Parts: sequence; structure tokens; C-alpha cells
Amino acid sequence: MKKLLCCLLIVFSLASCSKETAKKINTAGSGTKGTVPSETNATLSFSGYTWTIKDSGTGTAGPGPNRWKGGNAFVDVNGYLHLKLSKNATTGIWECAEVTSLQNFGYGTYQWKVEGAIDNFDKYIVLGLFNYSGVDGYDEMDIEYAKWGVDANPWANYTVYPKQGDDPANFHNATTFTTDGAYTTNRFKRTASSVIFKTLNGFYDDDTNLAYTTTCASPPNSISTLSMPVHMNLWLFQGHAPASNNAVEIIVHEFKFTPL
Repeated sequence: MKKLLCCLLIVFSLASCSKETAKKINTAGSGTKGTVPSETNATLSFSGYTWTIKDSGTGTAGPGPNRWKGGNAFVDVNGYLHLKLSKNATTGIWECAEVTSLQNFGYGTYQWKVEGAIDNFDKYIVLGLFNYSGVDGYDEMDIEYAKWGVDANPWANYTVYPKQGDDPANFHNATTFTTDGAYTTNRFKRTASSVIFKTLNGFYDDDTNLAYTTTCASPPNSISTLSMPVHMNLWLFQGHAPASNNAVEIIVHEFKFTPL
């Protein structure tokens, strides 16, 4: 009997550890980043790369958790990527969008040209532009435009999670600045010793109309050495419906990666 009890305790302990490692360690509280395989294994082509489309079927998945709809991510006739956050008219459930690159990217400059009111989101809406290894709390660089459920919070968030094996403390800068329209260029340059974030008003490949910049330097925060996929997602913080009850659509005109 004692031997049986010991075995059961070990099994429960391992299960608990597995659940804990799936939790996202995030000062902004954005929840688990983990994705689930698309039920249809659907992909799309955008900016010269192939991307998988997230679809959680009739269930939910992180971050959030939320319902993820494959049809809420698509490319139009101009070659622009659309990410939609919408309420299903039949079920009444809000559905989110995410795509993930099949290709991995390392040191270099990551840049997104985005059409949308990033500074005027509902308090529960999150736009994420980031790379991510799949291990929560490590090996990740984020641009996230979100207020994390509080209207008074700053809406621009720049985060770097350290490489595995280093102290789990992350770099996080939340701020507010002025945008002058619906068109922004969003980028970070990742090197072995720093991640430099920049947001610009308008679409530019240089620093014209720089609205904000911040730098994570190592030490004290280590920079991942891994090549990782790029993610783009539009979702609801903690799965809350938008306070405004309005659908949102973001258009990414271009993703560009320039290796070092």
C-alpha cells in the first residue's frame, strides 16, 4: 500500500510540474503564449514567408485563453495580412487570430508595417508582434500594444525574456506616446548583446518620424541565442470580451527580416 501511495504521489507531482511549466511568466500578465496546432493545418503566404494559421476548433487555447478562428487571418489581393477579432454571430463567442512563421529567425532586424489604431485599443485587446521559442518565460522578444484590462495603463509594451539557463528576470518597458495616424512601423533589432525596439509614425525603413525607442542591453538581461519563429496575434486579455463590444481588424502591410 505504501509503495502504491508513493507512486501516485510521484505521478501527481509530475503532472503539477507539467502544468506549471506551461504558464507564462509575464510582468504584464498576458497569459500563456503557447499555441495549438491548426485543426486544418492551414497556411498562408505573406511577405515571402509561409505562416501557419492558428485554429482552436471548438475549444480554447492560450494566450487568454481564447477561441482562435482560422478564418480571422487572411491575405488580401494586395498581399496584406489581415488579423481580425470578431464575435461569432451564431455562438456569440469572440474569436481571435494568430499566424506563426514556418521559418526560424535569429540575430537581425524584425520589422512590421501596421495599419490600425494601436494607441486606441479597447482595454482588453492585445496586438502581439514577437519571436518565441515555445518555452514560457524564456527566449522571447515582444512588441505588445495592450492596456492589460486597465484603461489607465500605458498601451505600448516592449519585453525581452532571457535565454534558458539564465535568471528568469525579464526586461519590460511599458509606456505611452503620441501617434499621428493609423500607420506605424514597428521593429526591433536583436544582437548578441541588446534588443533595440522602435516605433515610428508612418511606413519607413529608416528612423524617420521615430515616435519611441527603448533598449534592453545585456547584462543584466541576457539575449536569446536561438533562432525562433515569428508570431503575430490579435487577442483578448484573459479571454474578456471587448468592453466596447466592437470588432477590430489590423492590417499588416509587410513583415521584413534583415539578418545581421
